[in-house]
Amino acid sequence: MPHVRVLSTGGTIASTDGADGATPSKDGDDLVAAVPGLEDVATIDVESVCDELSFHLSVSDVAALVEAVERADEDGVDGVVVTHGTDTMEESSYYVDMATDADVPVVFTGAQRPADWAGADGPANLLQAVRTAADDRFEDGAYVAFGNLVHAARWVTKARAGRPEAYASPDAGPVAELTADGLSLRREPGSESVSLPATEMTARVEMLPSGLDVDARQLERALEDGVDGLVLAASGIGNTTPALGDGVAEAVEAGVPVVVATRCYDGAVGARYGGPGGSRTVREHGTIPAGDLPPWKARIKLGLALSAFDDPEDARGAFEAQRGVVTTE
Repeated sequence: MPHVRVLSTGGTIASTDGADGATPSKDGDDLVAAVPGLEDVATIDVESVCDELSFHLSVSDVAALVEAVERADEDGVDGVVVTHGTDTMEESSYYVDMATDADVPVVFTGAQRPADWAGADGPANLLQAVRTAADDRFEDGAYVAFGNLVHAARWVTKARAGRPEAYASPDAGPVAELTADGLSLRREPGSESVSLPATEMTARVEMLPSGLDVDARQLERALEDGVDGLVLAASGIGNTTPALGDGVAEAVEAGVPVVVATRCYDGAVGARYGGPGGSRTVREHGTIPAGDLPPWKARIKLGLALSAFDDPEDARGAFEAQRGVVTTE
């Protein structure tokens, strides 16, 4: 029987309602015990990494999660399941996908409804995640298993704030679907992210939201504070206001790498429009295009790349590569 390790981090799946609202109150053993028939799918052991709602997590917490995944791999498990809050699951799963070289699948899951609610979705999602981690067609890579779908960490995003069908994969679609006959693959599983030689994101990267008449004051404060990198959440295919476009040019000139991502739900940035703040003009300033990677994931990628490489210009290679190991050579 496959051996799966469950790494618990808190989140709604571990929460119950109290006087101050829903907060984590159940550990990983409690979550496993609440799933009928789980023992028929895999041999389970449990490790607690932390006990937080995901909007409280730090990059240090996720670095500790990477280390826990690598310990599990060294211990010879067949797969890893991470129970995690839904708000930042797409960022943590993408971080783990890039930062670990473990040769086992790492399957994230969680819940939209607390454990003590009628119709709590945590047990079904956990069962689906264990089935995915125990499936020998999933050999490596990070995924999100939720609501009968399995998404690659590279593409997944939280598309719905509160509904049980929380996740989608714009531009790519899910990797697999759980049906009455088991997991049905829609494409070959495997990591779809680059691999970066950094476990902890030590570089400080800030996101700059663009919108109607946004000025450059946030950018200027970030530069004054010594930020290591910036991600512009641009409109459309990479456009921004003239003021913010000029500020981006100054940041690049000062040696601070700036990645341009689109704030749109799907699609990629492109160099089309001229004039101040136009996507072509911004590209010509020396910015790094994020392709179809959303701003919050581009922040994680840039932060890990800047943490891995001494020369900030080497971070560009992490965005030019689609998958595989990124080095300075």
